[in-house]
Amino acid sequence: MKRAIIVHCWEGNPEYYWYPYVKKELEARGINVSVPAFPDTNNPRQDIWVPFLAKIIGVPDADLYLIGHSIGCATILRYLENLKVNEKVGGVLFVAGFTEDIGFEEINNFFGSPFDFAKIKSSSKNGFVSVYSDNDPFVDMRFAEIFKKELGAKTILKHNMGHFSGPINDEKSCAELPDIIENLLELSNKS
Repeated sequence: MKRAIIVHCWEGNPEYYWYPYVKKELEARGINVSVPAFPDTNNPRQDIWVPFLAKIIGVPDADLYLIGHSIGCATILRYLENLKVNEKVGGVLFVAGFTEDIGFEEINNFFGSPFDFAKIKSSSKNGFVSVYSDNDPFVDMRFAEIFKKELGAKTILKHNMGHFSGPINDEKSCAELPDIIENLLELSNKS
């Protein structure tokens, strides 16, 4: 059975904005979806979050799809670069992802060393999709180009979606994100 895991953002939780919508919509299409609550969400740590994700996943396979939001994307990247050569996931979707320190001390522990993009790219059977907003107050659009260049990610640019979060900096809450449903199904149909 196909399954998806949503890796939430810093200060996120399983009920955070668009996560319940994606879970409900994917489950209606026969995909088992998990949105685990990562430990100490106010102080994400690579050395805790990556092993936690690995434990939740168990054995990775081509029926597994990973969805990351913000620092959840870095968590997935670090997880993928540690897979064995013969281990792959089905596909990966990034929402507001970034690959280097963006100025917040609380999350810069994920960026102590460069990502091994070649290893990460080889760890996804059906590829990558990255979703960005043209007015994200935290994540620069240049990261879309990095994901495209390094991972061959399909890029989706949304207008005025902020950080795909809630009422932060007067941002309108993002309760639905149909692009995730459509693109995960597209990736899963490549199998």
